[in-house]
Amino acid sequence: MPFSGRGLVHRSTVTGTQGMVASAHPLATLAGVRMLLNGGNAFDAVVAVAAALNVVEPYMSGIAGVGYALVRNAQDKTMRVLDYCGPTPHEARAELFHKVTDKDHGPRSCLVPGACAGWLELLAKHGTMSPAQVFAPAIELAENGYAVTVRNAQFMSDNGGHLYQTAEDVILSRGRAPLPGEILVQKNLAQTFRRVAEGGVEAFYRGDLAKEMVSYIQGEGGWLSEKDLAEFQPEWVEPIMTNYRGYDIYVPPPPSAGFQILQTLNMLEGFDLAGMGHHAELALHLFIEAVKLGNADRVEYAADKDIDIDGLISKAYAAKRRALIGERAGVHRGEYYPFAKLPGEIEPGQPGDWLNECTTHFDVVDKDGNSVAITQSLGSGFGSGMVVGNTGMFLNNFIRWGDLVPGSPNCIRPNMKLDMCLSPMQVLQNGNLFSALGTPGSWGIQQTSVQFLTNVLDYNMNIQAGIEAPRFRLASEGTSASIESRVPDAVLKALEKRGHDIKRLPDWSPICGGAQGIVVDPDTGAMMGGADPRRDGYAIGI
Repeated sequence: MPFSGRGLVHRSTVTGTQGMVASAHPLATLAGVRMLLNGGNAFDAVVAVAAALNVVEPYMSGIAGVGYALVRNAQDKTMRVLDYCGPTPHEARAELFHKVTDKDHGPRSCLVPGACAGWLELLAKHGTMSPAQVFAPAIELAENGYAVTVRNAQFMSDNGGHLYQTAEDVILSRGRAPLPGEILVQKNLAQTFRRVAEGGVEAFYRGDLAKEMVSYIQGEGGWLSEKDLAEFQPEWVEPIMTNYRGYDIYVPPPPSAGFQILQTLNMLEGFDLAGMGHHAELALHLFIEAVKLGNADRVEYAADKDIDIDGLISKAYAAKRRALIGERAGVHRGEYYPFAKLPGEIEPGQPGDWLNECTTHFDVVDKDGNSVAITQSLGSGFGSGMVVGNTGMFLNNFIRWGDLVPGSPNCIRPNMKLDMCLSPMQVLQNGNLFSALGTPGSWGIQQTSVQFLTNVLDYNMNIQAGIEAPRFRLASEGTSASIESRVPDAVLKALEKRGHDIKRLPDWSPICGGAQGIVVDPDTGAMMGGADPRRDGYAIGI
């Protein structure tokens, strides 16, 4: 069937026939489009987008960050995941964090930077252009500067409180965050991109850049070592999937928390969401409770090296969990492993009994049907708050997502892969590409991704409308649910009568993510792109 026009949209829905790029900033999207127009493929374009986002969203992601790329090769119709999330340094241990805030920012808060190796691996494996070609737009933007947007200015101002001096010299060089319309120049970052384009992974992980990073970070009291960098390799792994109402949904495997998305879909499949109506009180109640059940399992199992992933995403296990949803709001344990349980909280299940961020997301589909969905991050806004020496690179702070709680499978230890919130998605229908989509949002990724995906699959919304529709997030423990206020107040009051502690968010809240997505029409092959007005997202089709 052709595209649905269903759903009111705040901004126009973008279409194309020869390629589509959707990212969190128009200049980054344009960088990807430049590669497509110059004869490049989706893999060339997506790396150009990634590098450009480092420049125009310096607080969200970057070359010293981490991520997952969910990749479909149109030639052999394979779906694979490139995991470029680095482990903790060999010297990292939970007991060495004297303050909880030490893992939130500063020199000890980083995982081994994986983005550089991930980007270059995508090019080497599937790209057609040189690193110099795909880094060119990012180098131009960093060298010459770009005009700061309203949302750029807001994010920089809101996240500027824990910046180290080298970072302040870049972002707060005027004595404050840049204002909308002012030009932000990052010449050191431009030079780092040139060094990487010329020297490749060797320069970043074993050469002069590696030595420069280690010298600076260890000089500030951090643990990252030359051994940590030299040993890192991005890893190609197989995705996991479930079928939801005839659509095959793919996400990265653990330690990505993407399995929570699949679990939630499996539970929701037992309800007639479309028949209940979009954002009807009962539909929202069931949706919220399914998310709570999936979250409890994610907290308990995602970092467990012995995770029973087949059990967790099985239909039989979903049926058992679905049966726990009652008429009243259940008690939610929150998004992190708890020091102590709450009275009556939703417990994780036993899947074996039933079958023995601040982040960014972007998507590219090219004319041949190659598709890439990437979610990557620095962690919090500006990551660790540190620019590494004179490199212009913001260092990630993803150790923040680890636990200090003894007994947690996500408790920080040496050279470990942490439970990772990043969860890009791709959707196939009858073996053909239907959609590449995803969102930033820390542990909210697993919650909000299901919402805009079901808007498209259950409520027949076009991708832009599905992204724009109001969303909720369960960030706090107890029965709390934060919901955008565009949901009718009568519905919110009805949820409160069921015991939900409703927190009313602004109409368009970045707490609920910043989604991007591309849908391919199964009849015509035309593409429709959507981007989130909660941030600076833009889609461009050609």
